Amino acid sequence: MNYEREKAMYYIGVDLGTSAVKLLLMEEDGRILNIVSREYPISFPRPSWSEQKPEDWWQQTREGIRDLLREYDRGLVGGISFGGQMHGLVVLDREGQVIRPAILWNDSRTTEETEYLNEEVGRDFLSGHTGNIAFAGFTAPKILWMKKREPENFARIHRIMLPKDYLVYRMTGVHATDVSDASGTLLLDVRNRTWSKEMLAICGIRENMLPRLYESYDCIGKIRPDIAKELGLPENVRVAVGAGDNAASALATGTVGEGKCNLSLGTSGTLFISSDHFHLDESNALHSFCDASGRYHLMGCMLSAASCNKWWTEEILGETDYAGVQSRVDEKRLGENPVFYLPYLMGERSPLNDPYARACFVGMTMDSEQADLTQAVLEGVAFACRDMLETARKQGLVIDRSRLVGGGAKSGLWQKILANVLNLKLDLLETEEGPSLGAAMLAAVACGKYPDPKEAARAIVRVKKTIAPDPDLAAKYQRQYEKFSGLYPALKGTFRALVGSMSCDK
Repeated sequence: MNYEREKAMYYIGVDLGTSAVKLLLMEEDGRILNIVSREYPISFPRPSWSEQKPEDWWQQTREGIRDLLREYDRGLVGGISFGGQMHGLVVLDREGQVIRPAILWNDSRTTEETEYLNEEVGRDFLSGHTGNIAFAGFTAPKILWMKKREPENFARIHRIMLPKDYLVYRMTGVHATDVSDASGTLLLDVRNRTWSKEMLAICGIRENMLPRLYESYDCIGKIRPDIAKELGLPENVRVAVGAGDNAASALATGTVGEGKCNLSLGTSGTLFISSDHFHLDESNALHSFCDASGRYHLMGCMLSAASCNKWWTEEILGETDYAGVQSRVDEKRLGENPVFYLPYLMGERSPLNDPYARACFVGMTMDSEQADLTQAVLEGVAFACRDMLETARKQGLVIDRSRLVGGGAKSGLWQKILANVLNLKLDLLETEEGPSLGAAMLAAVACGKYPDPKEAARAIVRVKKTIAPDPDLAAKYQRQYEKFSGLYPALKGTFRALVGSMSCDK
């Protein structure tokens, strides 16, 4: 007797990015069936301001789901979940209407509020109650800004949410968030995974204004019947609350479990280290956040990573052939370059927390060639990644290998430099789809296909290649790193004086 094979279920992952929403359709075994992207505008109404209309997110997400499923059986969709840009402030009134455009993560209008939190409330108080100090991009400073600068709007606030949570709210009617995204608000007691009453009091808000907290893989309900009808989806589609973009992306790389590490070499550089336990970085150089698996992670972000290579190749050399430029580097000279590069084109976040830091080349002579400077740029970014790694190791974390993703990870030369500077095995993945894939995995967990995110990652994420360090070259780079480590402390005062004098000139 022949039995028809039961059809596999589909899961949708939605990545709400800064410039576009990316949607991914995944079969239950992890096979990616389709990917679509829908752009929306970003507004810069004043210098240092960055805003978007939440309605644009919702409109493009709905249109994206239609595009995503155009050639697929919509009846097989079992679940949907989200990854999203973190830290943004979305505020709704009692009627559920958006009060003002969302203030985004890359908005820096809150310098005054950030300084108030760090200097007057105090870094020790903040890290003791939230696990972190204030950064201009975080949500709490935005709330304080709105309280002071837009009191009429502030008085109308009934609900506060993060960007991806607005999509959850529109899709389900549930006011919810997850602990990974909430970790970046400076309102969460990260250690205990609960809202901090002390921080709510400082910001002048009530807990019932904030979303209910869930783990990233929790099912918070089903899609609203009217939305299901509009999109042609079954009414029993389950919705998982999702995760912040970095936590969702880490799940998509299999960075789940004690000491698992992921290095993302994009425009900025992110080091994400998973842990079964909460770690408080007393130097405040790394963020202590909840992750998407029900545990914790430390995360460092350097502001200029692959962007350093883009700046050097395109702006300085005037070329677009990255591989051609890097082919001029003699690999026999790796670990022996007399020229060093400090990659602080936009100041630095982790682990320096210094907006005054600046990029520079050090050690050039009449013998220096273009290839030396190209090599120095790649090495300088790798040394800065090593800075973040060493900060994590001071917390007692044992790290012996890492996943490597991002645009910069496609360079074979950079892979080799990184493996030896970090002295780690670096795993390259078969599939790099970031938060959208992580979100789809969370949807599969919420629907019971996998018992937990760790099992989902074990089943879906596959390594295609491993780059191992060479002991002799790693030893050379250890000596180079020790030299690099002395440069920023020696130049710190000079950087601050340079930026100060430029401000005075203006």
